[in-house]
Amino acid sequence: MRGAEQPVGEAACHKTDEREIAALFDRWNASLQTNDPKAVAANYAEDAILLPTVSSKPRLTTAERIDYFEHFLQNKPVGAIDMRRIYIGCNTAVDAGLYTFALKARSVDVHARYTYTYRWDGRQWLITSHHSSVLPPSP
Repeated sequence: MRGAEQPVGEAACHKTDEREIAALFDRWNASLQTNDPKAVAANYAEDAILLPTVSSKPRLTTAERIDYFEHFLQNKPVGAIDMRRIYIGCNTAVDAGLYTFALKARSVDVHARYTYTYRWDGRQWLITSHHSSVLPPSP
């Protein structure tokens, strides 16, 4: 293939950059501040998997993600990225690194690892997988 040509039947790659992908975390974090579990769940593709920080149960459906966020939002969480790497593919992206959640309702900070994978659905970027786990103590 030459240049931006695509095989017949394949969607063109959505042009993006690291700044746009980094802003997806900001969008997700802002949705937490609405305190509306449905607003948070709207960031996820219908077939997404959520492997959350404070639950051992994988969340595979929109209803399960809403249920998780109904409980998580009670902590009044605010996330901040500590370090990240962003990888961009054709209509996909990965944002992985470390973040800290201030759980304001409990006056505690949780340091965790994260990975978000995203897919361009033709209109917007949606989370296809989200894994978060508490950062183990340093040896």
